[in-house]
Amino acid sequence: MDIYNHTTVTQFILIGLSDLPEVRYPLFVVFALIYQVTLVGNGTILLAIGTEKRLHTPMYYFLVNLSLLDIFCPSATVPKMLQNLLTEQQRISFLGCALQLYFLVALAGTEVFLLAVMAYDRYVAICFPLRYMLIMTKVHCVQLTAGTWAAGFLNSLLHTVSTFRLSFCKSNRVNQYYCDIPPVMALSCSSTYVAEMLVLVVGGILGISAFLITFISYIYIISTILKIQSVEGKHKAFSTCASHLIVVCLFYGTAIFTYIRPSSSQHSPARDRLISMLYGVITPMLNPMIYSLKNMEVKEALRRLLCHRQCLKQL
Repeated sequence: MDIYNHTTVTQFILIGLSDLPEVRYPLFVVFALIYQVTLVGNGTILLAIGTEKRLHTPMYYFLVNLSLLDIFCPSATVPKMLQNLLTEQQRISFLGCALQLYFLVALAGTEVFLLAVMAYDRYVAICFPLRYMLIMTKVHCVQLTAGTWAAGFLNSLLHTVSTFRLSFCKSNRVNQYYCDIPPVMALSCSSTYVAEMLVLVVGGILGISAFLITFISYIYIISTILKIQSVEGKHKAFSTCASHLIVVCLFYGTAIFTYIRPSSSQHSPARDRLISMLYGVITPMLNPMIYSLKNMEVKEALRRLLCHRQCLKQL
């Protein structure tokens, strides 16, 4: 039931795909499988890197953080979504909505910053190979990683506080399957100008800065690779950053398709929400597959890990 007039909102209703009840159970199965594959895939990457000493390098240290984000980010929304699909209990408390929005924005923002740091790491490795270990020291890597997590969570804290300080006295129906800034802000009966400006200015500056670092790093990387004379040298240099480049293209490509594509009257709100759901779970599932298929060192580590497990079973 909607809450109107000046009644204080104490809970929200996540609409999700309530207007498409016929696909509720098939979607539950699909998203449950995708979520399980995401957890297993990223967990395997963490285990492979943790057990393989040769992979204890800056590049794989950042990959560990990416895998952690790919586990945490869908975990902020998918369990609640699966519960809603299975039980039709679409309610979420005011505090629960605020926490979900906080962690979702924090983790997504941290991933944007981490991709920029990983691009910088590949830039140093390819453009300054002789100075790589002097620049990317253990302390420097920890500082960069801590900075990405701190920036993501502090940025999210700012947006969460500004969003939930608004007055909610209109409908309590969130036009999404999870709590996000735009659909929650749309329910406010007070001025959203300050909160919207914070999203545009702060979020815009941080997001564009991270994108420019990634973009400029790869311009220098590609120009350096093209200057290498031998085909083997070009292939070896490109192979060290191919996986990350694919992940970056996948991340920004799906984000642009989901949030920046032109709206059409032919697209139903349910279809737009379904696309958003896919964006939230597909990318974290594909990232470990990309690294395991395109990166030879990860392949070897996974192969040794599987062989070790099979040997233990035979004992």
